[in-house]
Amino acid sequence: MEYYCVIFLSITVFCNFLSLSSGNQTNNSSSMTLYGIGVVLDMGSSLGRMANNCISMAVSDFYSINRHYQTRLVLHTRDSMGEPLYALSSAIDLLENKNVHAILGPQTSEEAEFLVDLGDKARVPIVTFSVTTPFLSQEKTPYFVRVAINDNAQVKAIAAIVQAFRWRQVTLIHEDSNYGNGIIAYLIGAFEEIDSHVPYRSVISLRDTDDQITIELQKLMTMSTRVFVVHMSCSLASRLFLKAKELGMISKGYAWIITDGITSFLNSMDASVIDSMQGLVGLNPYIPPSEELNNFTVKWQNKFPNDNQSGKLNELNVFCLWAYDAVWALARAYEEIGPRMSQPQKLKSWSKFTNLASISVSQTGSKILKAILQSQFNGLSGKFQLKDGQLEPVAFQLVNVVGNGVKGIGFWTPKHGISREVNLSDSQLYSTSANSLQPTIWPGLSAVTPKGWTMPVSGKKLRIGVPVKGGFTELVKVDRNLQTGSVSVSGFCIDVFKAAVENLPYALTYEFIPFADSNGSSAGTYNDLVFQVYLQVFDAVVGDVTITANRSLYVDFTLPYTELGVGMVVPIEIGKAKNMWIFLEPLTVDLWLVSGAFFILTGCIVWFIERKINDEFKGSRAQQVGMILWYSFSTLVFSQREKLISNLSKCVVIVWLFAVLILTSSYTASLSSMLTVNRLQMLRKGSFIGYQYGSLIGEILNNLNFANSSLETYGSIEGYAHALIEGSKKGGVSAIIDEIPYIKLFLAQYGDQYTMMEPEYLTTNGFGFAFPKGSPLVQDISRAIAKLRADGELHKIQQTWFQDHSVFKKQESLTKPSILDSYSFRGLFLVTGTSSTLALIIFYVFLIKNKLTSEGQPQLCNRIAQEPLSDDSISMSAAALDISDHPTDNNISTEGEENLSDTDNGNQPS
Repeated sequence: MEYYCVIFLSITVFCNFLSLSSGNQTNNSSSMTLYGIGVVLDMGSSLGRMANNCISMAVSDFYSINRHYQTRLVLHTRDSMGEPLYALSSAIDLLENKNVHAILGPQTSEEAEFLVDLGDKARVPIVTFSVTTPFLSQEKTPYFVRVAINDNAQVKAIAAIVQAFRWRQVTLIHEDSNYGNGIIAYLIGAFEEIDSHVPYRSVISLRDTDDQITIELQKLMTMSTRVFVVHMSCSLASRLFLKAKELGMISKGYAWIITDGITSFLNSMDASVIDSMQGLVGLNPYIPPSEELNNFTVKWQNKFPNDNQSGKLNELNVFCLWAYDAVWALARAYEEIGPRMSQPQKLKSWSKFTNLASISVSQTGSKILKAILQSQFNGLSGKFQLKDGQLEPVAFQLVNVVGNGVKGIGFWTPKHGISREVNLSDSQLYSTSANSLQPTIWPGLSAVTPKGWTMPVSGKKLRIGVPVKGGFTELVKVDRNLQTGSVSVSGFCIDVFKAAVENLPYALTYEFIPFADSNGSSAGTYNDLVFQVYLQVFDAVVGDVTITANRSLYVDFTLPYTELGVGMVVPIEIGKAKNMWIFLEPLTVDLWLVSGAFFILTGCIVWFIERKINDEFKGSRAQQVGMILWYSFSTLVFSQREKLISNLSKCVVIVWLFAVLILTSSYTASLSSMLTVNRLQMLRKGSFIGYQYGSLIGEILNNLNFANSSLETYGSIEGYAHALIEGSKKGGVSAIIDEIPYIKLFLAQYGDQYTMMEPEYLTTNGFGFAFPKGSPLVQDISRAIAKLRADGELHKIQQTWFQDHSVFKKQESLTKPSILDSYSFRGLFLVTGTSSTLALIIFYVFLIKNKLTSEGQPQLCNRIAQEPLSDDSISMSAAALDISDHPTDNNISTEGEENLSDTDNGNQPS
């Protein structure tokens, strides 16, 4: 009995304990505020299943850490089955029956477009983690929150890849949906900024069959572009690359770039799909490593092992991490606003729709939206912070599909561009260099970067237009065989083009098509010919086509392969001077004056030093003045006969003779140039000028105010020669102005009769080959031309066609002769003036020294004390100065005595 009593009491105590425990749990649960969250996902898709698992784990993890929170999220999941209408119906059901305060997960752009309007009306935040199209933004729909990166953020990174590898053309392949179309305009704009172009866009629908995809890819193979940027869903991309692999488009020479929407799912694709994508380059939003991310990854793999049959996925992607962080942001937002609830209001504006009449307007939606937008925390995907209602990218990781997966080859950041490291110093400059990336494996397992352009496999030949000319056929000559109708094209320009094509690293097939009418004559001007490229009549133009700014608006030119500039041909005998004072023109007025002053100055200095010791510099004042002028100006022809005695005067004369030699040589050269060169200024005064018919020289001359009546056009070398022989007075011309290649052809035949000068203000950019805007051939042909010039091949071709004989080799480009001024000879006059000054200083130093020496003698001291120092005593000192310099001491002493006696007698020297 006691035994049963003990058992009964034990059971009673245990039941009371259970009752208490249950009561505590009920009280705790009743004290919490539950917020319903709608989750709309496509459970039939891999992303939908993966996101659903991530969302569930996010709720569990958040509240296991934050047990003390007074709010709890309650998930209400609906399956949209990938249909926008089902997604809308599910959202209406959640708002009507579950009274949810936010909807998470519109998975596609189409679904989100249906839901955002509903969210704005009901004031319920629509939070997405996978809708990245730029078509949707918070600016347009305030209650739309994107916990993801906008597709716009990656266009700069894609453009940087294209720029790094110097691809000039890119073909876009994208999905025909809001997701696929949203990024295209931004991509094209980014490519235009780096001077790359999109010649074609390939649009593929989700409903296209494999055969339709094959037809579209075959169409791409007939085109020349070999760089493709693919932007579509991973399911459509898998079908695309499998077909591209079958057609041989994943091979050497091709380059494929995939956007993050495909790259993010590479780890979840079948092995056959990965095998068809070998060598592709893609980019992923950069996820910084963290301990939380590592722990979650381990937990995920343990909870969801790799079992495709059960619909569970083992590999995480960035969308799963964004979904996880979105849940945490919602949970934090609801905890921030607390358990405050208000009575919802009915949607009056939609009351006429039966199925929407019962939907209420959330009174907490605006507070929840504000709290989400202001949330900041460290999530699994990195720092969580929204700007303009969406995540801002930190960086993109560039990856290369190799083997069974991907390998990182670098990073791209908005501030530093392409780099091998993601964390760089602020001083690092923006880079778009391919050297900043790790070695890349391209399709076909090639390590060589694809050129991005090649001849299409269809074998279509380039249609190259060539001008039809009546003269100057050495440049371009078109011959027609009347019997067979065949056309042969030759000439300097043609040979340069052929040589450049041979230097290309790929085969280029082409055919020359004369720009002619039915009669075989030219069908228009050179501008008309170039415009045919813009009209896509010709694929290029090869010939003597001058590069101009106006033509460059419609086509792209290669580097010039001829000399730049314009030459003027004049007869050698034309330059006869008609000005009787032309001999004064070589020197400016100031140089004439300075030269004359130095002539007189030099004569005076020599006279001053020599006048007491040299009989030839003595005499009356008139004789001494005449001697000064005679001696100084006689140095012009080096005809001075006077013998100099003093070494100082000899030094002065030697320096002055050197200066005179330079002055006379320069004067002679300048005067000879004036007498033989016909200057362009003379041609503006009634002289006729000839130029080539159809050339742009006529337009240039008209712009320089040459009268139309003074311009004549000619079409051949012989026409030039005949016009120059006749001259302006006989119906010809005084000069021919044309581009240098034409002048060279003319001088090769008539170089013994004419000469060339290059007017300073007439110039052109030389000849170039014209191609359509953005054609990659422009860069390739330009490099080939540069190589021809560096190897000397271009000069050899020029010698062949221009007949570069000795007559032409002797020709020199003559420019307007320069007039000499004093500034040009300031150094020469400085040397001359310095030497003369030093001679005078030395002369006076010795003079004073001898004077002091003479005063020390007793005989002279009394005499000097009695009478002032005369000029004759100075002459005695000067004579004493030169005693050591001359062996004729007796003569000098005698002369000194005579001067002394003359002084004693009171005779003053004249």
